[in-house]
Amino acid sequence: MAKKIKITETALRDAHQSLIATRMTTEDMLPILDSLDKIGYYSLECWGGATYDACLRFLNEDPWQRLRTIREHCKNTKLQMLFRGQNMLGYRHYADDCVEYLVQRSIANGIDIIRIFDALNDIKNLKTAINAANKEGGHAQVAISYTTGPVFTDEYYVEYAKRIADAGAHSICIKDMAALLTPSRTESLVRAIKEALPEMPLQLHTHYTSGLASMCLLKAVEAGADAIDTAISPLALGTSHAPTESMVAALQGTEYDTGLDIKELSEIRAYFMTLREKYIKSGLLDPKMLATDAKALIYQVPGGMLSNLLSQLKQAGKEDQLTAVLEEVPRVREDAGYPPLVTPTSQIVGTQAVFNVITGERYSMCTREFKGLVAGEYGTTPMPIDPEFQKKICGDMEIITGRPADRLEPELEKLRAEIAEWMEQPEDVLSYAQFPKVALDFFEKRRNARAGINGALLDKKNMIHPV
Repeated sequence: MAKKIKITETALRDAHQSLIATRMTTEDMLPILDSLDKIGYYSLECWGGATYDACLRFLNEDPWQRLRTIREHCKNTKLQMLFRGQNMLGYRHYADDCVEYLVQRSIANGIDIIRIFDALNDIKNLKTAINAANKEGGHAQVAISYTTGPVFTDEYYVEYAKRIADAGAHSICIKDMAALLTPSRTESLVRAIKEALPEMPLQLHTHYTSGLASMCLLKAVEAGADAIDTAISPLALGTSHAPTESMVAALQGTEYDTGLDIKELSEIRAYFMTLREKYIKSGLLDPKMLATDAKALIYQVPGGMLSNLLSQLKQAGKEDQLTAVLEEVPRVREDAGYPPLVTPTSQIVGTQAVFNVITGERYSMCTREFKGLVAGEYGTTPMPIDPEFQKKICGDMEIITGRPADRLEPELEKLRAEIAEWMEQPEDVLSYAQFPKVALDFFEKRRNARAGINGALLDKKNMIHPV
């Protein structure tokens, strides 16, 4: 039977997160939003992930206003976000009341599909977000953080997929953030999950880092996948995704035809080509990020993590040690119980690998986050951690074996009280909860900018109508 394959366009979120460290502004998005809405995409991935942090920290933008702006211009296409389960859009575990409120406000401001994942594939860390999305009438898509290692067989992923279905997910996504899938493994994995859960919609998200993404997507479609993630071609390839137009062309005229028009996509491409040229000229887009590197299959490093590692080494004046750090990453990951490398575990493992290399002595210096990962503060790792290594890293720290969030008291009301003088919209408390210092800096800039505008208007009024 013919099955129309759904396309999720990632240009507004993961494509630029992977290539230019999430620096695309809302201003850059605005001219193309109405055109994107007319294409017929299944969804536009446009929010969540690192965009929230980047808006506040680097772009001096309100992430909620960005979402509302996109919703205003894209009324016909589902809007999708990436949500880190109990980590929300930040880097620690948050109390359940915060998780529930972020889900509620996201849907209220325009999000249709919430792609929820946990960096450790620990289902305990996903249930609050899934339940909240269902309560608010959103689509809860739960992502499997794909990785490789002794425990990560098709059987492991099928069992996890069953737990996801039992938890109330509407669909499942295989999230291959580090481009570790090969075509044959993709076919095997997709077929196994679809055989186990034939009624559950299945989507594939993979990156082009190793050069295999297009082949993996095609194999996934042939094996029964229902939807795929792609990026419009100027923001595709390298550490980003397979080109949208190429995948549409590959499926055109087959039983999997997407129904999208390549001519219409070429107009979208033309606009993003101007942005690509702008980013290259400004130095935001490093052409190195567009290159294929099959060593990703060895080092298991996601594209965004690669750029972060390079940045850390540059700051330390050790850029020449990138290869040594990449070789250290799999060793650190093995020591830490084989966590998949995705935010926040990618940053935690990557930074520890950097320290191990630049200090010249492994684990002579450990970050607070790495100690927390080994101690169970982020959840249960896919494989047990050697007790001796745990003792070496954690010392007298308490080892957590249950759901980390069960240890957290509700915190929303306390946070609201702390920023009462700064709140201008209900969502401000969520910015503060996730990024306290960054949010306060943003709130101050926002107030000063508003005061400056009001002052300028008052001056203009006084000039025209002198008292």
